[in-house]
Amino acid sequence: MDRPAAQASSVVEGRPRPVRSELTQLLKLSGPVVISRLGIMAMGLSDAIVVGRYSASELGYHALGWAPTSVVVTMAIGLLTGIQVMTARAIGEGRRNETGVVLRRGLGYSLWIGVISAGVLALGGPLFLHAIGLEPSLADGASRVLLVFCLSLPGYALSVSASFWLEGLSRPGPGAWIMWIANAINLALDLLLVPGTWGLPAMGAMGGAWATTGARTFLAVAMLGYIALMPEARALGVFDRPERNRAAEAEQRRIGFGAGASNFFEVAAFASMNIIAGWIGGLAVAAWAIVLNVAAIVFMVPLGLSTGAAVRVGRAYGARDPIGMIRAGMIAFGVTGLFGAAVSLLVWPNARLIAAAYTGNPATLAMAIPALALSCLMYFPDSLQVVTAQALRARGDVWLPTGTHLTSYVVIMMPLAWWLAIPRGMGIVGMVWAVVIASVISALLLLVRFWRLSLKG
Repeated sequence: MDRPAAQASSVVEGRPRPVRSELTQLLKLSGPVVISRLGIMAMGLSDAIVVGRYSASELGYHALGWAPTSVVVTMAIGLLTGIQVMTARAIGEGRRNETGVVLRRGLGYSLWIGVISAGVLALGGPLFLHAIGLEPSLADGASRVLLVFCLSLPGYALSVSASFWLEGLSRPGPGAWIMWIANAINLALDLLLVPGTWGLPAMGAMGGAWATTGARTFLAVAMLGYIALMPEARALGVFDRPERNRAAEAEQRRIGFGAGASNFFEVAAFASMNIIAGWIGGLAVAAWAIVLNVAAIVFMVPLGLSTGAAVRVGRAYGARDPIGMIRAGMIAFGVTGLFGAAVSLLVWPNARLIAAAYTGNPATLAMAIPALALSCLMYFPDSLQVVTAQALRARGDVWLPTGTHLTSYVVIMMPLAWWLAIPRGMGIVGMVWAVVIASVISALLLLVRFWRLSLKG
């Protein structure tokens, strides 16, 4: 394909694609992805509510058994990002028939990720839980739950591959509605297995783990079934066995390694924040959990916008359209900034009401309310940094975002949070200040990088 033809996607009657059209494409892509990502959170939330209402001790087993697998879930999302980016690039280059190659490559990769991680956690997870000082009965109960959760990881990894491929094709809708069907199945299994109904014995936390495993298995089968039945599946090369392309395989893995490493650094950094809160006291852990949970819900929107940005920038990158890359990136950054500012203005005056929805404990609320109000300063830069990082990866700049996340969240945020919270005596508020500062640094570094690459063309 020649250069003018490749740039046709961003030219209308000789003029650049209007900003309104680019904005529409971004929102059409991002909306269903946000709904899908919220579905991931909803599945864990329904498990916790049903198990928690059945038994507080069983909820402890469930939470501890789920925690190690959450690291794999987060890592898998990053490691498989290459599917999304490479699919969008192929579309931009006019090679729709080769997108099936990206999917087949990603499915094999995701199956290895799921099986190996399940095996490693099944062998090492119980040993870890018994080695960190838990009561033996608690470690035993959590270990049994962990082994069931491990069975869900291969199916989950396969479903991520299928979802990312559809998103790369600018078809995120099926992944969103299949995810919420899986949520309905998960809730039904929770209500059936956890308390024991219809003559079945009560399974408690084990029932919640089996519900998640069943829902994730359905999710994988449904996503792959949908793709296989797509009318254009053969035209996209889904069923073709392609010749091996080691360079493309390496590029797809390289993009995933960068995103996976970034996710790991962030997960590790925020896990350390829970430890710092624990050093302050038990109520501080509860207060920090409120702040973090609200931030996680807010984060789902920029996470969806980051997918839209990656697809639009990746498509322009594949079309060798530098103006299109700049336009797609800047519009995504603008929408993200507006969202971050708007949600901050919403949460700040309602911090007391939001915190009170989580707990009625006066001492916990006294810590959580000012910390939650201060966290509003975090939403704007944190939203921008995740979207900018994905836009950079889509244009081939894989490792700079990873280095930025390592610097901002591990090198700066972790020690700063400890220093402000404990030696300086600022408690949870000091921890939030550390997150705000790290997010601002990360966003500034990434935006400067995107702008400097744009100047080079």
